Amino acid sequence: MSLQGQRIVVIGGTGGIGRAVAEAAAQEGADVVVASRRQESVDAALKRLPGGAEGHVLDATDEESVRGFFARVGAFDHLVYTAGESLLMGSLAESDLGQARRFLDTRLWGAYTAVKHGAPSIRPGGSVVLTTGTAGQRPMPGTTVAASLCGAMESLTRALALELAPVRVNVVSPGVVRTELWRDLAQEDREGLYASTAASLPVGRVGEPADIAEAYLYLMRGGYSTGSVVTVDGGGALV
Repeated sequence: MSLQGQRIVVIGGTGGIGRAVAEAAAQEGADVVVASRRQESVDAALKRLPGGAEGHVLDATDEESVRGFFARVGAFDHLVYTAGESLLMGSLAESDLGQARRFLDTRLWGAYTAVKHGAPSIRPGGSVVLTTGTAGQRPMPGTTVAASLCGAMESLTRALALELAPVRVNVVSPGVVRTELWRDLAQEDREGLYASTAASLPVGRVGEPADIAEAYLYLMRGGYSTGSVVTVDGGGALV
């Protein structure tokens, strides 16, 4: 199945994995709509996409903004949600509950709101692809918020797959990927994380956004997949 001529909305589509999904879908001939919180990010993404691509500024935590966004977009085939700020890491004892809530507002409740207002506009045969992470299955100390998010996203995906059927709903679970997700780490710490992770993985390297984008494209094409968690982690679950 090709994405040629299909319309794909990518919220969070201006950077990292989301941008890679938008670019890969556009290369297959899809009409792409990207949305992000910052105008400069939207402008930069549109320079990398074909001339017919659309870009919108959207605060995924504001329900009225999300409602208005989908009213402007109209009918489409697939919704991809990759929006989120840097990973929130830290011990439980030192956690800031306000910061934790804001983290979940974008990644969990933003996805929930996007599906609520976007699903009615999905054409027959269409789908939703959400984003989680391997912290839900293999948490480490300091990942209580991230692990909670990942578990919630997997459960939400399964519930939505039943509630929205025949619209298909799936979720991608990336391992360590070289993206802006880690930008809050000092460069030395970030490169150390990449190096140590690569050394531990069967594939011998960390992921790149284009690696993960392939999973999103598969789930959009794959008419027999729903309620699925597709893990792309370089074999991290094995070691």
